[in-house]
Amino acid sequence: MLQLHNARNQPTPWHSWCRVLAVACSVLGLMLCSALMTCAQSAPHPLPTPPPDQKPKSILDDDKPNLGPIEEEMRVKQSIRAAEKEYKENVERAREAAELGVELRDALNNGHAFGREESKKLDRLEKLAKKIRDEAGGCDEELQVDDPPGKLETAVSRLADVASSLYKSIEKTPRQVVSAAVIEEANVLLKLARLTKNFFH
Repeated sequence: MLQLHNARNQPTPWHSWCRVLAVACSVLGLMLCSALMTCAQSAPHPLPTPPPDQKPKSILDDDKPNLGPIEEEMRVKQSIRAAEKEYKENVERAREAAELGVELRDALNNGHAFGREESKKLDRLEKLAKKIRDEAGGCDEELQVDDPPGKLETAVSRLADVASSLYKSIEKTPRQVVSAAVIEEANVLLKLARLTKNFFH
């Protein structure tokens, strides 16, 4: 009886093969899963498609479109012509201011009483001086005139002299040059015009 019981408890060859096969399948399954995970991790990720090249637009790009050689040359010539026109206009303003200064001085020397007509000429001269200064690159500033005139005759005489000097300075100054002397003389002329108006108002 004991021998029969022991014989039943001993594993048969079939059972052994089944166990071996199960272990082998488990090992193969683990190896296969490991290989799949390794491949998934090492596979290269597709790079994102780069956006098309776009040059950021700026205000300058809008103002200055791409021009060919001919168009660019025409644009340069137009700029030169515009600058020359502005320069000639500024010279003409200075010439007119000088003439007004002489007219005011002559009227006073001839004993002509200053009135509405002279006031208009001073207003015009003041506007011309301000425009000349602005075109020359100057700006509004508090200017103290050295040894300010104390009476009308002195004010008008200095006004005419400064207006004449300003005209000569602008004629001699190239249009490409920003002249500090022109700006200063225009400011002095502007101040003298205002002082002169105060004497007979």
